[in-house]
Amino acid sequence: MKPRRHRDTEKLAADERGSTRIRNEEIKSAWIRVNLRLVIPFALCLCASVAFVLSSTRAEQRSAPAPPLEGCLKCHDKIEPMHRFGPTATLDKLDNGKDALGLTCTACHGGNPAATAKEEAHVRPRFPREWIREGRFRIPERSGPFLEKESPEFVRFLNPGDLRIAGETCGSSECHSTQTNAVGKSMMTHGAMLWGAALYNNGGFPIKDTNFGESYGVNGAPQSLVQNPQPTAEQKRLKGILSFLDPLPRWEISQPGNILRVFERGGKRRLETGLPDKDEDPGKPDKGLSARGLGTAQRTDPVYLGLQKTRLLDPTLNFLGTNDHPGDYRSSGCTACHVIYANDRDVRHSAFYSSAGNLGRSQSADVSIPKTESGHPIKHQLTSRIPTSQCMICHMHPGENMVASYMGLTWWDNETDGDKMYPAQQHDPSQSEEERKLNSNPEAASLRGLWSEQEFLDQTGTREFNAQLKRTQFADFHGHGWIFRQVFKRDREGNLLDARNTIVSPDDPDRFRKAVHLNDIHLEKGMHCVDCHFRQDAHGNGVLYNEPRAAIQIGCTDCHGTIRKRATLIPSGFAAGLNVKDDKFDQGMVRNLATIRFRDPEGGRVLLFQTIGSDRKKKDENGNEVALKAGDIVQNSMVVPGRWWRVKQTIDTINPNAPHTEDYSAKSRYAKTMRTDNATWGDVPADDKLLAHRDENMTCFACHSSWVTSCFGCHLSMQANRKMPNRHNEGGNTRNYT
Repeated sequence: MKPRRHRDTEKLAADERGSTRIRNEEIKSAWIRVNLRLVIPFALCLCASVAFVLSSTRAEQRSAPAPPLEGCLKCHDKIEPMHRFGPTATLDKLDNGKDALGLTCTACHGGNPAATAKEEAHVRPRFPREWIREGRFRIPERSGPFLEKESPEFVRFLNPGDLRIAGETCGSSECHSTQTNAVGKSMMTHGAMLWGAALYNNGGFPIKDTNFGESYGVNGAPQSLVQNPQPTAEQKRLKGILSFLDPLPRWEISQPGNILRVFERGGKRRLETGLPDKDEDPGKPDKGLSARGLGTAQRTDPVYLGLQKTRLLDPTLNFLGTNDHPGDYRSSGCTACHVIYANDRDVRHSAFYSSAGNLGRSQSADVSIPKTESGHPIKHQLTSRIPTSQCMICHMHPGENMVASYMGLTWWDNETDGDKMYPAQQHDPSQSEEERKLNSNPEAASLRGLWSEQEFLDQTGTREFNAQLKRTQFADFHGHGWIFRQVFKRDREGNLLDARNTIVSPDDPDRFRKAVHLNDIHLEKGMHCVDCHFRQDAHGNGVLYNEPRAAIQIGCTDCHGTIRKRATLIPSGFAAGLNVKDDKFDQGMVRNLATIRFRDPEGGRVLLFQTIGSDRKKKDENGNEVALKAGDIVQNSMVVPGRWWRVKQTIDTINPNAPHTEDYSAKSRYAKTMRTDNATWGDVPADDKLLAHRDENMTCFACHSSWVTSCFGCHLSMQANRKMPNRHNEGGNTRNYT
């Protein structure tokens, strides 16, 4: 037990500690009370200050002026938005100077957005005199390679979709980079299939796979195209893939492919270059290809010369359209297809665009664009609703190409109903008149015909003009000044036939309406090219191909199925699924056509294909009800709003008990089930090898093409003592008129 003194000391210490704790708590409480009195007013002041600052900021934001509009709108405020559809809006007019994607004028065209005077706002060309017509700026007709001599800035100002600049405009910010890269190597750009065929078939170049194509760099110089990665030997042989394409050599450095051609005019004597011979026919020197050694003097190959100067593939997507006839009006690059021009008044070819006429005139709301001047798009607007008439501008070459036959047209033979096409007295043009006319229409027969004059040509193909014709009917477009005539069903004696193979009297005023016009069944049903050839077929896939067949992803069976099964809507063409990714060929997933959607006029997304789930009726574009069965495949038109059609299935054409009884055809069953013994038919055998006509060794169009074209127009005469423009590469005028 502790002494008392110690116990008292401990108690005193404890009391002192307790008193200290109490005093500390009292002081703390007092500090909180005092600080609360200080903090609360301070906090209130702080909140008021923040609220004042925020309120002031919002007020400043509300009162801040909107960013200034571009000076372009001083003249072009009524122009249509280039992109009508955006992620959140559909615009028929510009929204504060921007289209539905928020792009301004200079975002695409370049130029000076701050300027309000034309001279300061517009990009000036390097060669201003070449762009002036009748005292004002205008794109010249048949501009051709002249465009490649201009600066990239001016090309962008003129046409942001041009391939020289599309990588900075259409392909920028990952908008359409895949498409612009692919188009640069597509056949519609390089055109190698024609050059390769002409050179190889005429002995100008010894290799069958083409080595030459057309392409231009940003600076406008001709450039080579190299396939990266390089194709294997098997890919070259089975897929038609090329390793590279070089620019076509100038004809002056070419060598004749056939030595014996030097004797074509008899080889009577050895002639020297530059020494005239009085016995020579004008324009047809006996020198021919020269008797000198290879690579010397003027011993050149005429095929290289013809390819440089003729218009059998003129122009490609590299250049603007020639813009001098109905059927020639278009832009270049991306806008060659996606901006529509007025070229054809036939509603079957142009759909609703036919009301714009065929003279390439504008219907834009922009008052600064002349409405009576040819060479302008219908509207300043991009679209994927591309009519067949827009495709025909390029695909008429060489006069009997796939779009011409699709329309049921071919080159006029220069004779049928010729009394309406030639003057009563033969006209012999002067050399200057020949040059003027042949630059417009390279067909030699036009020199003595009435159709070489623009006023007469404008009437050719109209309803009134065709009413005068006894044996044929002409088209409403005349690309390069050429005349296209309709192809009708006839018997071996040349009599017109109707759908029942009954002869139509040549004196019947409605004979051409009653006779079968041999256009494509798809066109007859109201389809346009884009209803079959979708994104990849149009843009390419970044691979260099040597022929059109190799570059196509779509096939007939993809939509119509086979005799064994209905359509899968999965492309099966040679190019289906193939693309280039990270410098490697990628045979990826093939795009399912059933997933494709496109915009309707209101901006909604419409499925391209629909599979009907149950029996029902559906109204067509004319309001008529059409009965549909479960499993039917319906396709909606990408061009004409409200138009659709049922896609007939091949398997139903051989089935007497088909859901739609009208689909069955005994002829189809006979052709598609005929066995190799040439006697048995009717049932589908278990093994395809027993079939005479198998999908693996016979195309659908081998039988379903009702007529074929000829080679009329490809073999050309030449005059050696006249100059003519080179229509590719660097251009210029040189000797030899083709």
